[in-house]
Amino acid sequence: MANDKSKNILEYIKANPSLSSKEIHNGLKSELGYATVKRILAKLISENLILPIGKGRGTKYIVDPAYALLYPIDVDKYFGKEIDERVINERFNLSLIKDVLSKTNLFTTEEQLQLVELQKKHKENVSELTDAEYKKELERLAIDLSWKSSQIEGNTYSLLETERLLKDKETAQGKTKDEATMLLNHKEAIDFIIENPNYVIPLTIPRIEDIHSLLIKDLGVDRNIRKRRVGISGTNYKPLDNEFQIMEALNDLCELVNNRENVFEEALLALLIISYIQPFGDGNKRTARIVSNAILMNNDYCPISFRTIDSVEYKKAMLLFYEQNNIATFKKIFISQFEFAVKTYF
Repeated sequence: MANDKSKNILEYIKANPSLSSKEIHNGLKSELGYATVKRILAKLISENLILPIGKGRGTKYIVDPAYALLYPIDVDKYFGKEIDERVINERFNLSLIKDVLSKTNLFTTEEQLQLVELQKKHKENVSELTDAEYKKELERLAIDLSWKSSQIEGNTYSLLETERLLKDKETAQGKTKDEATMLLNHKEAIDFIIENPNYVIPLTIPRIEDIHSLLIKDLGVDRNIRKRRVGISGTNYKPLDNEFQIMEALNDLCELVNNRENVFEEALLALLIISYIQPFGDGNKRTARIVSNAILMNNDYCPISFRTIDSVEYKKAMLLFYEQNNIATFKKIFISQFEFAVKTYF
């Protein structure tokens, strides 16, 4: 975008979709002439930033869905509003997977180059390790991932307590049995992925269900695709409540991931969309994190532990995707955590 005038008009359209050029001009209340507004609108269309709806004098303008997906959002300002004050997409966006994500490159050229260089460094690091050293580092990452993924879901075990549990089967005092079970299930799921290096290539619904089953074992959670509606705390977003629509959305996700050639995009899509669909009664985000890591590991990419991400920050980034279908904040988390993993493990 060339200047502030274009940015201001784009911001206005984003906040006030489906207005005509005259309505946009009047609403801006600026010194810009109507002809200038029309010229900027034409430029924004040519840059694929906005879409014209209709023809002639009846033409309305909206922000291009692909741009809305990547638009930077001020997280603090956004969550400064109470849950019922936020203007959100309350329903599952049926066009998101097929019509938006399938046609959008998720990473900029600079971001992709950064990730490729980090992966190159990971391969160099691994090549210098003995099998025993590699196994030890993978074990360390698995403990960190089990801990952080569980902590995001409210588990109160510390990292040290998690290490004792997973290595020595020593439960922590004052903790519930379910907390220990959640952690042990994570480790079992990660070990399963390591032992089955091509399990999610290609990604299928039964494979996602298998990983979910490992994660919710002995936790009193129903297996397989849910048949009833589910609510998500902290948001008014309502996931699909029809079993057949859930299956269709999962199938679309698998097709989307399997058709991608960019492994980083595959992993990010699985991480976001499984959580967005909420196909299970519980354990959705846990399943998404393990499936995402399985995609990375099955392609010999560095897995991500999420160890340094703040749980609240993670949840806010995910809520932004639920409510606005915007990945900008979560994408930063993904890149920074991949960088941390490459620099910390192996």
